[in-house]
Amino acid sequence: MTDQEAVARYAVLKEEIERHNHAYYLEAFSTISDQVYDALFGELRDLELNFPALCTPDSPTQKVGGAPQKSFQSVAHRVPMMSLDNTYSQEEVRAFHQKLLRLVDASKLSYTVEAKIDGVAVSLRYEDGVFIQGTTRGDGITGDDITANIKTIRSLPLNITRSTYYQKNRPKVFEVRGEVFMGRADFSKLNMEREKVGDPPFANPRNAAAGSIKQLDSRIVATRNLDGIWYGVGEVIMGENRPVLTSQQEIYEALKDCGLKRNDFFRTCSSIELVLEALEELDKIRSNFPYETDGAVIKVDSLSLRQQLGVTGKAPRWAMAYKYTSEKALTQMRGITIQVGRTGHLTPVAELEPVLLNGSVIRRATLHNEDEIKRKDIKIGDHVWIEKAGEVIPAVLSVETSRRTGSESAFLMPSICPECQTPVQRKQGEAAWVCVNRDACPAQVKGRLVHFVARGAMDIEGFGEAIIDQLVNAQLVKSPADFYSLQKTSLLTMDRMAEKSADNLMKAVQESKNRDLWRLIFGLGILHIGSSAAKILDAEFGSMDNLMHSKKDDFLKINDIGEAMSESLELYFATPAYRDIVQKLSEAGVNMQSRYVRTKEGQLGGKIFVITGTMSKPREEISLRIESAGGKVSSSISRKTHFLVAGEDAGSKLEKAKTLGVQIISEGELESLFEEA
Repeated sequence: MTDQEAVARYAVLKEEIERHNHAYYLEAFSTISDQVYDALFGELRDLELNFPALCTPDSPTQKVGGAPQKSFQSVAHRVPMMSLDNTYSQEEVRAFHQKLLRLVDASKLSYTVEAKIDGVAVSLRYEDGVFIQGTTRGDGITGDDITANIKTIRSLPLNITRSTYYQKNRPKVFEVRGEVFMGRADFSKLNMEREKVGDPPFANPRNAAAGSIKQLDSRIVATRNLDGIWYGVGEVIMGENRPVLTSQQEIYEALKDCGLKRNDFFRTCSSIELVLEALEELDKIRSNFPYETDGAVIKVDSLSLRQQLGVTGKAPRWAMAYKYTSEKALTQMRGITIQVGRTGHLTPVAELEPVLLNGSVIRRATLHNEDEIKRKDIKIGDHVWIEKAGEVIPAVLSVETSRRTGSESAFLMPSICPECQTPVQRKQGEAAWVCVNRDACPAQVKGRLVHFVARGAMDIEGFGEAIIDQLVNAQLVKSPADFYSLQKTSLLTMDRMAEKSADNLMKAVQESKNRDLWRLIFGLGILHIGSSAAKILDAEFGSMDNLMHSKKDDFLKINDIGEAMSESLELYFATPAYRDIVQKLSEAGVNMQSRYVRTKEGQLGGKIFVITGTMSKPREEISLRIESAGGKVSSSISRKTHFLVAGEDAGSKLEKAKTLGVQIISEGELESLFEEA
């Protein structure tokens, strides 16, 4: 291909991929199959490799993340990013309106109401229609340059020059303001993955988004599925003799035309009564949004009136946030206990006087870490307000200081592990204290053994926490390999262990020897290695022996295996004690070979499958076979799904597949696909 041909083809590919991205990420509509999309994307990437000068900052390939940064650069905001005054009272909303009436003509005053996204405030800067910089709010005057991380947001257009708005107005600078967030489904998935590999879960989606957007490695950010909602502008410099934006409504239309995702709720209101009606309407439907909202934002619609009203302190006079009160309860904190996880993290837990909240009795609530306790000034004996963060996880919201009697006592994190009396450590820059006695701390040993036998790992049925507690306390099981040397006579010494129960446990241990290799890899509890990574390692390396003799650089060559995972894998297999465990497992007859080695191209070429109903084989086994043949397995139906594999008693997913026109196949027909490929 000549240089001229490459330039022409590159322009066509960029435009086509951007069009498909817009349809999928903003309109929830798939215009082409994954296989065709991947082929176009691969061709674009290959052109950039062969003709490096073609690659521009707005290329779709820039959304996958690049090499880690050493630090974030500070950026001054040309227009300050102000925070908003907020209220929980409708009376204060009316008072806000009355203040404005004293400053501006009532006939000119109208408002907009939009959902307040519980995310991280950021700024996007486009120059001549091309995205060049993303910045955090910081202190409102300066923020951090997070451009590489912002580029990983798949719904974000990196070039807006083809939009009608740009073509008509030719803005030299178009700075957009909004919130980066993590959706509810992605938040739940991320926390499950973190818990599986022993990392502490994020407290809520906002913390998850904040922690993700400030990662120095944008490749990690790209895996977090962050998204953005855009609602305002900062610095805007129009082309010569071009009209300026005049209202919030016009801003919203401009954002929409530029392909920037907007709020799911936006209302214009000519009176304060309509504003209050909009607040009530939003409260009824906000739980249906795919992201967390904690209130509404009320703004004066006219931009000229905003300029006239000005600001006070760090907040504008022309806007306010109205926050909805979540259900909460007041109770007394009896004490704070420490939980030690399987990776050694010490987590403080509030022991509460039982209280009813959202239909359930709450007795305990996480306090996350020492810094959180200090920030909220929590003391033992305090009366505290609790709520269900994200309406799921009990959390201590605040202290009712007016109820203090002087008998409350400050809490100090222990200097030694409460389980094994080993001194604990806290690494610089990290929030958690950690017990470093990994191999002898009873809590960590028990946690790793519970993880090993879990359904998602080696699936050894019958070995619950109570039995594992007894086995560890009796020193019958210290490592996963010890399950395979257990004797029935030893099991019979356990409390309430009958002959039949012991036989069932012995049978379950024997059956687990034939599990897939990825289950063993995951079950070993290697730091940062979740089930998804274990499946990739299973397919790529083919055997435990190959895995054990690989180094960090070998792991880094594999897609989706990053720096932290690679270092953890190398360290694990370089540790004699862990190599000994793997050797004993092998000698016990545990499977060490992959059943499905991934072909280079993949038999199923990127097809997306959803499995529902009862199958003749374990669902994980079917999923791995699909993935090993190049397919993808999803938990939810969408227009991008190619096949729904429906077993007996298939439910709502079957109906949704019919509605969306997704091809429905049986387990037998799936087998035929493997044979035909």
